[in-house]
Amino acid sequence: MGRSLLQFCAADGRRGVALLADGRARRVLGADSVLALARRALTAGDDLAATAERAGLGAPVDLNAVRLLPPVDHADPAHLLLSGTGLSHLGSAEGRDAMHRAAATDPAPTDSMRRFRMGVEGGKPAPGETGAQPEWFYKGDGSGLVACGEPLISPAFARDGGEEPEIAGIYLIDADGTPVRLGFALANEFSDHVTERGNYLWLAHSKLRPAAIGPELWLGALPPDVRGTSRILRDGAVLWEKPFLSGEANMSHSIANLELHHFKYAPFRRPGDVHVHFFGTATLSFSDGVATRPGDVFEIAAAPFTLPLRNPLAIAPADAPSVRVL
Repeated sequence: MGRSLLQFCAADGRRGVALLADGRARRVLGADSVLALARRALTAGDDLAATAERAGLGAPVDLNAVRLLPPVDHADPAHLLLSGTGLSHLGSAEGRDAMHRAAATDPAPTDSMRRFRMGVEGGKPAPGETGAQPEWFYKGDGSGLVACGEPLISPAFARDGGEEPEIAGIYLIDADGTPVRLGFALANEFSDHVTERGNYLWLAHSKLRPAAIGPELWLGALPPDVRGTSRILRDGAVLWEKPFLSGEANMSHSIANLELHHFKYAPFRRPGDVHVHFFGTATLSFSDGVATRPGDVFEIAAAPFTLPLRNPLAIAPADAPSVRVL
């Protein structure tokens, strides 16, 4: 039986956690955050689902009557890291290669295509071996984490605001520095593809954007074949729609290999920190020539997740920071 954890805020402003199974959500007694529940599970040496059930399940939660929060957060956003990897799915190099080739006249394979081939050839190593190193990028800290229904806000200087339908791994670093995977979430790894297309060295700039996850934390292993739909709604009508694939059956890297190459860096194993790590995608509306605009709604849905992820696009006011000299 598949189970997920949800975080919510009730009408009275109080937070809660619910266990979702067979389409029914029930409150986890005595828990106001998934992170607190995870710490309890680590102390008990148990898994999250068992810890939630042992805490006791209360009354059903009407998910239409509460505000759904991201399925993980941190009281200090600086201790939640958003990061990700690209070129990790079969077919994911096609759009990236086209983006970067448009700016190049050399017929040789682009850096993106060479990196993708490295993943295809060595991204799923045998047990005990180290596989090919994937692409890696930084997206920000917990202040950039957006809940389902909340706007994805693109900075005024951005050239584009586009969706990336993905799966994200959610991790807590244990007291001894061991990364512990809490589960998986649907994700929109929101990016600026026009900036990236201008020069692949601007990839780092294009990724410094908010990202949406949730609302479910899927517990246990991710199915090997995840099939979903990514769509954009404009004025209530479908502007663009396309299926997307994830899970290891559709990836050039194993999840374990992506995890190894993220957590091999000691600064990413600081006890108490939370990591949301995006695993990549092969499906972008930008690759089909779609130009988004404020008010468009991104919708991402995929089994085994029961609830879809929806977020409208908004643009931040112009801001011109200046540096003051002491």
